[in-house]
Amino acid sequence: MNHLLITRIARQELLVNIRNKWTIIFAVVFGVLVIGISYIGIMAEGYSGMQNFTRTSASMLNLVLYIVPLVSLIMGTLSFTSDRGTTELLFSQPVFRGEVLLGKILGLFLSLLLSMIVGFIVAGGIIVTVTGSEGLLQYLLFVLLSLLLALVFLVVAVMIATSNKRKSRSFGIALFAWFFFVLFYDLIILGVSLLFKGQTANTILFLSLFGNPVDMVRIAALIILDNVSIFGAAGAALLRFLGGSGTSVALLIGSLLVWIGIPIVVSHRLLNKQDI
Repeated sequence: MNHLLITRIARQELLVNIRNKWTIIFAVVFGVLVIGISYIGIMAEGYSGMQNFTRTSASMLNLVLYIVPLVSLIMGTLSFTSDRGTTELLFSQPVFRGEVLLGKILGLFLSLLLSMIVGFIVAGGIIVTVTGSEGLLQYLLFVLLSLLLALVFLVVAVMIATSNKRKSRSFGIALFAWFFFVLFYDLIILGVSLLFKGQTANTILFLSLFGNPVDMVRIAALIILDNVSIFGAAGAALLRFLGGSGTSVALLIGSLLVWIGIPIVVSHRLLNKQDI
C-alpha cells in the first residue's frame, strides 16, 4: 500500500465533499441542533438554560443515534455510486484498488468529521464559558463514540455500494439498513427473547447487542455518562455478564472496530472481482 497515494485520493475526496451542498447542509443542521440541545438541555426534567457536559451529552445521544447513521449511509452510497466515467478514470490509474478504496473512505470520513466536529466544538466552547469544564472528559468520549458510529455506517454504505451496480438499488438497501438498525432491530430481538426464559433470554439479549452498532454506541455512551438508570435490557445484561463498566466499554469499542474492519475487507474483495 502506498500511503502517499491514499493520502492524495483522500484529499481529493475531501475537497469534493466539502464543496457538496449536502455536506454543508448537514454541517449547518447538525451544528444548530447540537448547540440548541446544549442550551435547552433537559427542560422536561425541570432544568433550564445551559447544561453541563454530562447532561448535554445525554440530551444529544438520540440525535446522534438517528441522524449520524443516516447521513453516513447516504454520503457513502452517493460517493461510491457517482458518475461511472469518473470512477473508471480513477481505477484506470496505476494504483491498487485497495488504495482507492481506503483513500475514498478516509476522505469521506474526514468530511463527516469536519461536519460534526464544528457543532461539537462550538457547543463545548459555550458550555465551558457558561458552566465550566465539569464532565468534559465524558463529553470528549461521547464525541469519539459519535465519530466511530459515523465510520461504521460509512463503511457499511461502501460495502452496499460496491456490491450493487445500480444506484437506486444501493440507496434502497442503504435506507433499509438505517430502518433496520435504528428502528426495527431492538423490536425483533425483544420479540425473540420473549419466547425464552431466564438465562437463555439474557444470553440472547447480550449476544444481540454486538449485532447492532447503534445499540453498542448507545450502551457505551450511557455507561460513560453514568446513566445506568435508563439502560435497556441488553445493556443491563452486558453489565451483569461482565461485572464492570470499564470492561464493558472496552469490549463495545473493540466490537465497533470489528464492525469497521469487516465491511472494508468485504468491499475490497468485491472491488477486486469487479470488471471496472
